[in-house]
Amino acid sequence: MMRLLSIGVTPGLLVLGVLLLSASARQLNFATTVGSKAFASYDDGLLTPLGDLSLLSSSEYTTLTHPVFPRYTVRVKQSDFCDGAVQAYTGYIDVQARHLFFYFFESRRDPDKDDVIFWTNGGPGASSSMGLFMELGPCRVTDTNTTESHPYSWNEHANVFFVDQPVGVGFSYAEYGETVSTTFEAADDIAAFMTIFFEHFTKFKGRALHLAGESYGGRYIPVFAATIYDKNAQLLEAGLTPINLTSVMIGNGCTDFATMYPSYYDAQCQDPTFSAVQGIADCVRMKQLVPRCTKRYQESCVEKTDGIDCAAAVAFCNTAMSELFADLNHYDRARPCKGAADITECYPIVKNIDDYLSNPDTQERLGVDLAARGNFSHGTPSVNLAFRQHLDHWGFPAQYYISALLERGVRALIYVGATDYICNWIGNERMTLALEWTKQEEFRSQPLTEWTVDGQVAGVTRSGGGLTYATISGAGHMAPYDKPVESLELANRWLAGETL
Repeated sequence: MMRLLSIGVTPGLLVLGVLLLSASARQLNFATTVGSKAFASYDDGLLTPLGDLSLLSSSEYTTLTHPVFPRYTVRVKQSDFCDGAVQAYTGYIDVQARHLFFYFFESRRDPDKDDVIFWTNGGPGASSSMGLFMELGPCRVTDTNTTESHPYSWNEHANVFFVDQPVGVGFSYAEYGETVSTTFEAADDIAAFMTIFFEHFTKFKGRALHLAGESYGGRYIPVFAATIYDKNAQLLEAGLTPINLTSVMIGNGCTDFATMYPSYYDAQCQDPTFSAVQGIADCVRMKQLVPRCTKRYQESCVEKTDGIDCAAAVAFCNTAMSELFADLNHYDRARPCKGAADITECYPIVKNIDDYLSNPDTQERLGVDLAARGNFSHGTPSVNLAFRQHLDHWGFPAQYYISALLERGVRALIYVGATDYICNWIGNERMTLALEWTKQEEFRSQPLTEWTVDGQVAGVTRSGGGLTYATISGAGHMAPYDKPVESLELANRWLAGETL
């Protein structure tokens, strides 16, 4: 058991103090409950966590709560799907009337010692089921009814979460139309979830946590990590164990559009690693528009955040830089297909995932709430629109959060499939070189060098000051899907603290 600090007047304990004062018998069950049975309680300042995942039921949810986060509960159950070689769990993060669905898989190697990875896909509005069933999870969907084991899952050396967030994505839902439309709102939910999980399942307390994400995850992950880091001070004040936030891992991220927009010209016309996609005349016209796009974006979206002017600048840059690429596969320049409008045209596995997760038997096994059952979709356009309307795409400098995390000793891995277009290696490399922190010269001064897997060149990399940038040759936007062996090797080396 763990004793909480007594009530004081410090702001970090204000919520806790209110909770204590409102408990007339100085006793507040903060529930770990299965049905009506309580496994944990908060009583006279003592916190009794559930303790072990083995206590979870496979037939009904166990509910976890926490006095520092009174608005949040976590429901979790054992599940028998995807990979019979390891324990799997599913559940919901309940934020009053908002409910976020998650999957959790223990490590294949040593769940009692291996690190923890949190994974989210991007969008905004993309379900993390794509990361699970298509990229780095322990199984891949083969048809509407079945999956097969995936030997290159990232849970080989790590315990891994996949979370459908924000609300409205995947199996996540709201009871009364509540929405989350900014990365900062979403970050609060993830920080509370991680705290409740680590506090209840004591074998993970103090275990290294790595926040990982793809695409718009390049904006999600830096803010999620910063929120967890900052809230650790509140946990310390309450006498609780802080979360051991160790690193962020961003794959094919669109983190800084100030460097990404100009890179669309390079990706089509001037990439030293890939043949030009557009003709000479079109490339010349695009080259002339690059400085205009850069200037308008800088003035309207960086130096100030004016909703109307920034939206106009973004519309101009999108047209100037990507209009000619509109009907091509935005996720892989080396995979020709008409994939811009519907990802399933280029990646049929995505439709298989939708069909598999739409299956009533699958939903029953996963424990999906009745309110979220029915046809499943990998993407939610309304969530994407809400984030755009709140200027979340362009309204905050996500790269500054990476710099701040590096300054505080949180390592950062930026990896990119070399043939991606939408969040390409050129824009990502420029972003890393522009980051400012006290050890920036340790990174900038290093040349790009090749990294290898089994004696074969897997890409190029640069490391220094806690930051690593790496490309994965032959991979597009969903790098673990295209190059599973190399992506797993990259992840395992990173978790082990090795250089590439």
